[in-house]
Amino acid sequence: MEENYNIEEAVYEEAPLRYHDVLPIKNTVLFPGVLLPIAVSKKSSLKLIKAANKDNRQLILLTQKDGKMAEPKTDDLYPIGVFARVLQIIPVPEMGKDTMMTIFESFHRVQVTNFIEEDGALKAHAIEMEEHMPLRNDKQFKATAESIRESIVKILNEREDAPAGLQMSIKNLNSDPTMVNYVCSIYHMPTEQKQGLLEIHSLAERAEALLTILQKDLEELTIKADIRRRTAEKIDKRQREYFLQQEMETIKKDLGDNDDNEQIVKELRERAKEKKWSEAVGTQFAKELKRLEHMHVFSPDYSTQLDYLNTMLELPWGIYTEDNYDMQHAQEVLNRDHFGLDKVKQRIVEYLAVQRQLGLRSKKDKENHPVKSPILCLYGPPGVGKTSLGKSVAEALGRKYARVSLGGLHDEAEIRGHRRTYVGALPGRIIDNIKKCGTSNPVFVLDEVDKIGADYKGDPTAALLEVLDPEQNSSFHDNYLDVDFDLSQVLFIATANSLDTVPRPLLDRMELIEMTGYLQEEKEEIAKRHLIPKELANHGLKPSQLKFKKEILAHIIDDYTRESGVRSLERQIATICRKVDTKLALNEEYNVTVTLEDLRSYLGQARFSRDSWETNKYVGVVTGLAWTQVGGEILFIETSLSAAKAPSLTLTGNLGDVIKESATLAVGYVKAHAKELGIKPEVFEKTAVHIHVPEGAIPKDGPSAGITMTTALVSAFTKRLVKPRIAMTGEMTLRGKVLPIGGVKEKLLAAKRAGITDIILCEDNRKDVMDIADIYLKGLNLHYVHDISEVLKIALV
Repeated sequence: MEENYNIEEAVYEEAPLRYHDVLPIKNTVLFPGVLLPIAVSKKSSLKLIKAANKDNRQLILLTQKDGKMAEPKTDDLYPIGVFARVLQIIPVPEMGKDTMMTIFESFHRVQVTNFIEEDGALKAHAIEMEEHMPLRNDKQFKATAESIRESIVKILNEREDAPAGLQMSIKNLNSDPTMVNYVCSIYHMPTEQKQGLLEIHSLAERAEALLTILQKDLEELTIKADIRRRTAEKIDKRQREYFLQQEMETIKKDLGDNDDNEQIVKELRERAKEKKWSEAVGTQFAKELKRLEHMHVFSPDYSTQLDYLNTMLELPWGIYTEDNYDMQHAQEVLNRDHFGLDKVKQRIVEYLAVQRQLGLRSKKDKENHPVKSPILCLYGPPGVGKTSLGKSVAEALGRKYARVSLGGLHDEAEIRGHRRTYVGALPGRIIDNIKKCGTSNPVFVLDEVDKIGADYKGDPTAALLEVLDPEQNSSFHDNYLDVDFDLSQVLFIATANSLDTVPRPLLDRMELIEMTGYLQEEKEEIAKRHLIPKELANHGLKPSQLKFKKEILAHIIDDYTRESGVRSLERQIATICRKVDTKLALNEEYNVTVTLEDLRSYLGQARFSRDSWETNKYVGVVTGLAWTQVGGEILFIETSLSAAKAPSLTLTGNLGDVIKESATLAVGYVKAHAKELGIKPEVFEKTAVHIHVPEGAIPKDGPSAGITMTTALVSAFTKRLVKPRIAMTGEMTLRGKVLPIGGVKEKLLAAKRAGITDIILCEDNRKDVMDIADIYLKGLNLHYVHDISEVLKIALV
């Protein structure tokens, strides 16, 4: 190949190259078969044109990449152009003394291969480029050409600056290929776009590309024309309305009805005198009132301006309800409406105590150090009473109650309000609810702050940063009001199911109080105190007509609900009430006190079941404790060993990454301490270990199964049984140190329900147990450990 190439090169060098003069042209591109006039004023270009015209020579016309460049280099020219000859040179004095209008006739497309400079003139060698012409009967090309004709005619009709006679020239072109190239040459478009069309080899493809450009431009022109038409109509309409308003004003003056607006302005001014707003707000109101005074009652902006002034007057500027500092009353209200929730109730009582103490200060001290309400955030699973607690807090404090649901909110204007320049502008939800309450210090519940969205309209959580910041909300700025409003005395209570989706800056401004799911014992008390009386009243039943025993309530909670709160429990009680109503309506006999058989009849078969302690006759099976959003659960860790050629570890039961790591760590610990545990090290080399957690359809994860898995492995390898009715929970390190875990209360109660009597916990969890009432710990023996060796000593026979 190399030898052949040298031969070809030698032949090429011997062949003489023919060079043609190059004429650079600006801001236009010439296409094959087109006659086009081009204005030429550059001296060197005029000299070249005249010489070419005299000698009847062909020139290479190349378009400059930058039309502003006076002396283009070879790199500044597009390499693809056309061969053309000069047909006529016409002086054009009106365009300049030395300007000549030159008419060129183009022939073929060419591609320059190399340039030379000879006697100061640029010459180039070029090869002719093949033009792929469509077939004579190509229907697709004919349709495209016809569409081009129609489009260019429509565009020229829309454009006021279109040259006269251009439409006729296009219509008179009988040859479709010539028409396509002619439109490409004369149509106004960017130079690089024209050059792109020239470089397309297929005329049919060039026609389709041109048609796309024309249709896009035609669409833009149509839109602009429509806008001009509508704008003209609006102007005409406004002028007509103006003249009509002037006539109506004259008529009203003649009839003596011009006093309506004066009366409205007078009433607004009188109402404003009673307001306790700041000087800045008063100045703003006076300014807007003066604007209304100069408006005509039939002006389109009149009602908008009047609504704004009425909104300002309806807001409770400086109006506060007096807090009820009766601590006993507050505790009674909170305990009446909600069972449990001790942390939240304690926080409200503390707030009342602080407010009472601050009320004893001197007037000067109050002005220098104003009181700021706390911003509370109650978070926890659905149905635990977060929202309803806000209403109870308002009653306990003697304040008005307001609530806004923020779930699905994605417009910042819902918080800050709309600017009055928009049609239908309204204040934000915060200011609107303050207006409805009629007081500046209500209890304000912001529901579902974890479900706020964000889009092109803004981020509502960013607006909430000002609302929920005690250092900023004393001057909250609503876009509709356009003045500051004091929210510092509002007791904001936000609610959320999860904190994962709440932005960190927003969390930083709130005092977080966790509301965990209710325990079974707490649910029984809630049903007894609240749900049953409520549903009996809702269904027209007397307490003597339907009764529930404690064990029946326990069955409903265990067998028919699986939730953190009590909503599903309330629905099941309502179902039973409806069944009893039906029996009363049909005069059928029924048991006033619901029995287990009645429960099956009313609610059907049990929907859920809980694990209970079974037996300790198998080695390698240990009872663990887990936390879920709906309470605690017990789970069994099962281990089996089998002979194998190589050691392996299999984990099954739909386990998460954390619990898998606990299993791997447990195996590593047992191998490292084999001698201490009485296990022969060589056993591991020929044993396959399989760890399984039953109920594989349920995902399981969490850092609390470490000691349970280690105990199961030791039990399996040493053939030692686990002591009866014992359960454990805790994570461990590779050194064997037992680590604390969470959800202690829920886990202990789950163990108690399952018949467990002994529970092994980390020593650091002792403080968590101290917060649990003794009634829940009755019948449980708690063993606190520091190391896994203590766990094995307690757990294994």
